[in-house]
Amino acid sequence: MSGTYLGMPAFPEAAHKAVHDTTLRGNLRHATHTIRAKRARAVAEVSDWAELREAGKRIKDHTLRHLDRYLVQLEESVTAAGGTVHWAADADEANRIVADLVKATGESEVVKVKSMATQEIGLNEALEAEGIRAYETDLAELIVQLGKDRPSHILVPAIHRNRGEIRDIFRGEMAEWGRPAPEGLTDTPAELAEAARLHLREKFLRAKVGVSGANFMVAETGTLVVVESEGNGRMCLTLPETLISVVGIEKIVPTWRDLEVFLQTLPRSSTAERMNPYTTMWTGTTDAGTADGPRNFHLVLLDNGRTDTLADEVGRQALRCIRCSACLNVCPVYERAGGHAYGSVYPGPIGAILSPQLRGVTSEIDASLPYASSLCGACYEVCPVAIDIPEVLVHLRERVVEGGPVTTNGNKVVLKPAKGHAAERAAMRAARWAFGHPGVLRTGQRLASRTRRVHPRSLPGPGKAWSGSRDLPAVPAEPFRDWWQRTQGGKDGAK
Repeated sequence: MSGTYLGMPAFPEAAHKAVHDTTLRGNLRHATHTIRAKRARAVAEVSDWAELREAGKRIKDHTLRHLDRYLVQLEESVTAAGGTVHWAADADEANRIVADLVKATGESEVVKVKSMATQEIGLNEALEAEGIRAYETDLAELIVQLGKDRPSHILVPAIHRNRGEIRDIFRGEMAEWGRPAPEGLTDTPAELAEAARLHLREKFLRAKVGVSGANFMVAETGTLVVVESEGNGRMCLTLPETLISVVGIEKIVPTWRDLEVFLQTLPRSSTAERMNPYTTMWTGTTDAGTADGPRNFHLVLLDNGRTDTLADEVGRQALRCIRCSACLNVCPVYERAGGHAYGSVYPGPIGAILSPQLRGVTSEIDASLPYASSLCGACYEVCPVAIDIPEVLVHLRERVVEGGPVTTNGNKVVLKPAKGHAAERAAMRAARWAFGHPGVLRTGQRLASRTRRVHPRSLPGPGKAWSGSRDLPAVPAEPFRDWWQRTQGGKDGAK
């Protein structure tokens, strides 16, 4: 995965800097609290939300268990409808395929629908290296691109920017990319949206090549689905003569009927809407002059670590993700640190479990991501496909500390324990030994109770940072086992 930003520090260092940025924290707090409140109201309207959530989980799990069969069916369906399917094992191969397809058309620019997969592989930069300019057309992605910035949220990439900052970006940068911002542009949302619309309109009308991702792919028909709120995606998907879609292999659903579940849960979880304003579906190609849609359609199926993730029985549930970003909006860590601290196009709780699996945990930043969580469980509670993110975080922490067998590029390898965790490993092994010897555990508990009056109020050394803002748990005057034996399990009425 090529999405690690060069020069990015590990999460603790990046987050330490971010939490001192008061403007960033204010922007994030306002945006995430607003979105989460709207989502809660939208979900509360649905009486069978729990059943829909379980149905989404089961559909995804079934598809992942039989992914090989559904991928073949999808290829057959897309080909039968006039499209061409390409297989990309990694980011480099996917970028090469897309660049070659664009150059074959003779064009030097493309318009893009918002796509996490193309960000993951660094497609814009790869196309630029080949002399091809990619124009982002999603409003938030446009802000990020014009500002020479990086996305910080799955759904709202420019969530870290306020209206004044966006106005300044439009005024200073739009002219370099095409139509300049209107004179006297203010920071009112209507004026900013109109400036973006005028800037993008000429690009939509002249573009011959569009690039997209997809929210879902239907195996039985070869249909791709994109849901959005602005209409820019509809323009990119219907106007260009050639459409190239880069999609992760996990985005398949078996049948049309399966879409029913996700077209209810995705919009409510992401934008807090009952349904997306624009739901665009296309199957194959159209004939020139007879209908909207591409004359040439290419589907690039992207692996890039997904097969390796699938091999992990605990971690594979991350591939259920439908990119709604609900977990980001309730995460206390994301709210304070922001998306850039995660060093990946996938920030927040889902990024903390997805990126280390797609990229491995051998780098310092990826080894730190499973620790970018308080394990409060809020992310699991809001996930519309019931990904147990805390479970996977703990699973990946064990991988970082202990090492062990993993699948990398389809091969079984054994990871060495990460550096810097020797004390943690020793403590866990000591705890395991103590819990395996009841007599030792009982003696230790009694000793802790009898010496409780001399226990420190804060931890020494590195632990001082933790106890500086927390009270150490008080040791009870009597171990539970002793109390149980003395009172016969409370039968004598002792408290």
